[in-house]
Amino acid sequence: MNLLDIWNEVNAYYSMYEFYVRIVVSIGIVLFALFLKQFIISKLLKTLRKLTAKTRTEFDDQLITVIEKPAKFAFVVIAISLAIKLLPLPPNIGIPVGVFMHDVTLTLLLFALFWAGYNAADVLVIFVRHVTEKTGSQIDHMLSSFISNSFKALVFIIGGVTIAQVWVEDIAGILTGLGLGGLAFALAAQDTAANLFGSVTIMLDKPFGIGDWISTPQTEGTVESIGFRSTRVRTFQQALVTIPNSTMSKEAVTNWSRMGKRRISFRLGVTYQTTNEQMKECVKRLRTMLEEHPDIHPETIFVFFERFRENALDIFLYFFTKTTIWEEYLAIQEDVNLKIMEILEELGIGVALPSRSVYLERPGER
Repeated sequence: MNLLDIWNEVNAYYSMYEFYVRIVVSIGIVLFALFLKQFIISKLLKTLRKLTAKTRTEFDDQLITVIEKPAKFAFVVIAISLAIKLLPLPPNIGIPVGVFMHDVTLTLLLFALFWAGYNAADVLVIFVRHVTEKTGSQIDHMLSSFISNSFKALVFIIGGVTIAQVWVEDIAGILTGLGLGGLAFALAAQDTAANLFGSVTIMLDKPFGIGDWISTPQTEGTVESIGFRSTRVRTFQQALVTIPNSTMSKEAVTNWSRMGKRRISFRLGVTYQTTNEQMKECVKRLRTMLEEHPDIHPETIFVFFERFRENALDIFLYFFTKTTIWEEYLAIQEDVNLKIMEILEELGIGVALPSRSVYLERPGER
């Protein structure tokens, strides 16, 4: 049927007056909806905000903000649908167009509904945090991001299936057919699933966080980001290493940032010219210096004359710094070394160097 045939059908079914009235009313409805959507929806939401402002939580306040744009979209869709129903279409054309527009309107309204649900994922995180604060537990940024993204994915899948049912009656049969092909996809996605479960394990166990200094069998550095598939570690050479979360959840990870203190251990070799009294006084003063040092942990301090070595007398020193920050640790270690040098200089004790004494004996002489 061409446009001329449609025009003849319209003239046969409607009078010219009714035809133009329906056209004007339809256009008026659309313009009225576009003009008043901001006023009506904003006025309604403003009233709701006054009610939610009286509550103690911000969950409901954020929920009002989430539904604002979808509500305005749905308002315009309903107005356009009503305007199309008033258009002067003959029955043999109007019925198919009406059925099609019904499906389009329902699709757009469902889209607005799931759009609001998708946006509500971020509000869900606020609600979960509010609940966990009451129970005394805490939820970190990564876990909240995981909850939000999981909810968004769930809304996206449910919304897609629901909207597809509007246009396809046997959606269950199609999904069943896709399930056979989905088996191959699931096998191919095993690594992705393993990384996802690995990220969940990291979030629940929390062996490390962003900014922590960690070491694994593969690398050592500072955690820069923790994603759903991998963890990124910035090495001390400024290289960026990406490690799958499935690997991170199975391997031994040492978190150096969570040390309560940091160890310093070494042996100080002095010369064999050191006397018994000098050795006693040296060990005593070294131990006292460490015990009185403000940056040395007082609980574990070992200073002992340990052994006679081939070319030195070894004094064993074992202690911990209060800080675990590497730069501060090095500064404390430097200060301790300088104080050790002062003690040795005051006592007149020399530091042993690798050396060997050779004695020559002539026949008939000692």
